[in-house]
Amino acid sequence: MHDGHEHDHEAADDAPMVVRKRRKGIYILPNLFTLAALFGGFYAIVMAMDGRFDLAGIGIFCAMVLDSLDGRVARMTNTQSAFGEQMDSLSDMVSFGAAPALVAYEWALRGLGRWGWFAAFVYCACAALRLARFNVNTQVVDKRFFQGLPSPAAAALVAGFIWLMNDLGWKGYELQWVMFGFALYAGLTMVTNVPFYSFKDVRMKQTVPFIVIVAIALGIAVITIHPPTVLFALFVIYSLSGYVFYALRRTRGEPTSVIATSTDEPDERGLHK
Repeated sequence: MHDGHEHDHEAADDAPMVVRKRRKGIYILPNLFTLAALFGGFYAIVMAMDGRFDLAGIGIFCAMVLDSLDGRVARMTNTQSAFGEQMDSLSDMVSFGAAPALVAYEWALRGLGRWGWFAAFVYCACAALRLARFNVNTQVVDKRFFQGLPSPAAAALVAGFIWLMNDLGWKGYELQWVMFGFALYAGLTMVTNVPFYSFKDVRMKQTVPFIVIVAIALGIAVITIHPPTVLFALFVIYSLSGYVFYALRRTRGEPTSVIATSTDEPDERGLHK
């Protein structure tokens, strides 16, 4: 009897252990920044509906800052995930696609009737196309450049114009066609192949000369003088920089495409020219 029990124990010891699979969770830190950026876009829409266009502009700028941080935080803390990428893309569509289009429509474009919603929709649709193309082309685009104006910069261009004009006392109905032009320019520039510098090769962990810190402090001081004017001016310069860079490369006979390699997807080949 004793030998039989001993044999049973040995058989139990030899049995393979059942490892319970760990439930996959979601990294909270980078997604908190993404949710905060999404709230910024949502807040901008609500403020525009209430006629507070200065706060709507600030909401979009806050979303832009938070959006720039979530990716960096994920990389620094090694918490990148496919869920985070999808969440970030959907948040960008609200904050930098739908929100600027709706704020612009409420502020000025409503008075243009069908032309107003045409401009707002073109901007919104171009933001969606820009984000979809970015998601598809991440592996083939030169990391130093964006292919077309990035959606946060386009949103800052539209929101910055509204924030500045509202601050200067201009009414939306007085600048309807100017807003129409800005919405179309920002939207269509997002879907061009013009290269815009991405600042992704700026390494945060590297040491820099003391003068760089002084320059950053001076830059912050300049922005605080009159944030609407300075921020709008910065994004106007950035939105034109791609075309200047494109023209310089064309005149030098250098390749203007930011696509590093070709892809195997036949439907995407047209975007890589």
